[in-house]
Amino acid sequence: MTEAWMKWHGLVSEQSESGQNVAAFCEERGLRAWQFYEWKKRLRESEAAKFVEVQIASPAEPVRPAGARSSAIEIRLKGGRNLVVEPGFDAGHLRAVLAVLEPGA
Repeated sequence: MTEAWMKWHGLVSEQSESGQNVAAFCEERGLRAWQFYEWKKRLRESEAAKFVEVQIASPAEPVRPAGARSSAIEIRLKGGRNLVVEPGFDAGHLRAVLAVLEPGA
């Protein structure tokens, strides 16, 4: 990511969380509203175009029958998505997956 990309990603996130409309946000920070909208569009389009390769591995242990109690953790993500993490997960791998699924979180 370029420095400009990171700058505008931060500004777009900040505006969204601020509760201010774009005009007020830009005026307060000395930004041009048209430029803000252009970057917001670029960022949205780039995020929509991301694809992540996923490989499914065979389970290391037998699959539990439906209704069996599990010590897995279910993480609820934006957009109604869920991620189930089984015991013994790799924390670094989980951080990488979450960074892709929930950028900026």
